[in-house]
Order: sequence, then C-alpha cells, then structure tokens
Amino acid sequence: MRSIFVTGSNRGLGLGLIKHLVQSSKPPEYIFATCRNPDKALELKEIAQKSGGVHIIKLDLTDIDSYKNVVKVVEEKLAGRGLNVLVNNAGISSKFARLNYVKEKQLTEAFMTNSVAPILLAKELLPLLKKAASNATDKKSMSVERAAIINMTSILGSITENDQGGFYPYRCSKAALNAATKSMSIDLKDDGILVVCLHPGWVRTDLGGKNAPIDVDTSIQGILSTLDTLTEAQTGCFLQYDGKMLPCSFFLDLVFRYLKAIRSCANSKNYIYIYISIFVRM
Repeated sequence: MRSIFVTGSNRGLGLGLIKHLVQSSKPPEYIFATCRNPDKALELKEIAQKSGGVHIIKLDLTDIDSYKNVVKVVEEKLAGRGLNVLVNNAGISSKFARLNYVKEKQLTEAFMTNSVAPILLAKELLPLLKKAASNATDKKSMSVERAAIINMTSILGSITENDQGGFYPYRCSKAALNAATKSMSIDLKDDGILVVCLHPGWVRTDLGGKNAPIDVDTSIQGILSTLDTLTEAQTGCFLQYDGKMLPCSFFLDLVFRYLKAIRSCANSKNYIYIYISIFVRM
C-alpha cells in the first residue's frame, strides 16, 4: 500500500500499527496518524520526527464537522493520489456492567465513537479511496494495495459468541460496526474497495487491560500478515487478527444470503430455487 490513514494512533494498537508500518521492509509512503491531542502524543511525535512518511493529524472523532478539514489535509498531502487504506481503529469502552447499571451516556458515547464515527469518516474519505481504486494497475481484484476499509471491531460484537451478557455499550456499538461493515462491502464492491471488520484479539492495552493474553506486537504482526492476504473473497467478513473467520450472527448471515439469493433470481418466479440457493451458499 502506498498510503494509510489510522485513527487512534497515539497509544495501544494504533501506535503499534504505526510503529510496525514504519519498521516494515516497504513502509507506506504516506502514513496519516490521527489522535485527539497530538501535543500529548509524545511517542508518536518521536516516530514522526524520525520518519518523514508519518503525518500526525489532530482528529476528535466526536467532532463530525472537523472531518472535512481533515480530508482536505490528507488530499493536499497526497497531491492528486488516492488513499489506499482507512483503518478505523479508535474505540472506547466502559467497564463491564449488567443491565441494571447501564447508563444512557455510556451507550451514546460508545455508539458515537465505535459506530457513527467510522461510518461518517469512511463517507468523507470515500472519494480518495475511490480514486486509489480507479488508479490501481490491477482493477479486477480487491486488496489493501488497491483500496480498503479496515474496521477494528471485537469478538464482543459477535451476537453468536455472546454467552456472558453485559458490556452493553461496547457489545452493541461493535455489533453495529460489524453490520455497517457488511453494508459497506456491498455498497463499495463495484468500486473495487475491500471492506472487512477485524478482531485484534484480547490485547494488553489500556482498553484490553493488563490480564489480556496477547501483546500489541503479536496482534499487529498478525494483522499486517492478514491484511496482505485479503482478497475479494474476504470482503464483508468478520476476521480475527490471524485471519481466522469469526461468526457475527447466524441470523444476520442468513438474511444476507436470502437477499443475495433473491437478487440473483430477480427474474425468476421459482421460489424453490431461491430457498435452495440460500442453503447452497451456507
């Protein structure tokens, strides 16, 4: 990839991703690292000073009106080139709580940062992603080398895998992001833009906590290896950092297969064929 835009780059997985990209054998020419307060992102600033390819951009994801100015900065830096990859990495979570203790503010803040912001940021950066896809040498395949949106999600957003309850703000907002990822993959397929949601694993970060079994380096190494292997076959999928396919929701998956079967049989009144098509695709 020639260019990449990463949210939440001042710590945790975001910072780890920037570090690994800079240290890679073939680093992207443009690495746009965003955070709410660049002045306090000392480690990120140190990396940027040593690497001419890292551009730190101030971005508060809750300030939707600022997105257009951020896109202008990126557009000017790219000088007519498109953006290859958007990584919606930034996310927030409140402490574990059962239904009786859930607060409205926790829900609205989680949905704003974890669901609304990634969708609207993707919308604003879409012209640059489309430009990268249309300018690619290989216009028949999908990959991060062409154009891609990577939504960092969590296994806690899986409806199928929820066997403990609680975590309402985080679970629900990440489930919404997973659903948005699927819709984006359908909407942007004809543009050649790959879209996946990626679970980084339970990682030792401020969000994951000190008891998490995976360190940042292990997660990021797996993520970068997985990104390099992504094709059209994975667009719209829910993947783990090591490339393993994860369940989002059997019900939602069945709905999407049903709609796909109906579209493929739009000119047919053979509903038996439609039902067969659903289960053949399962």
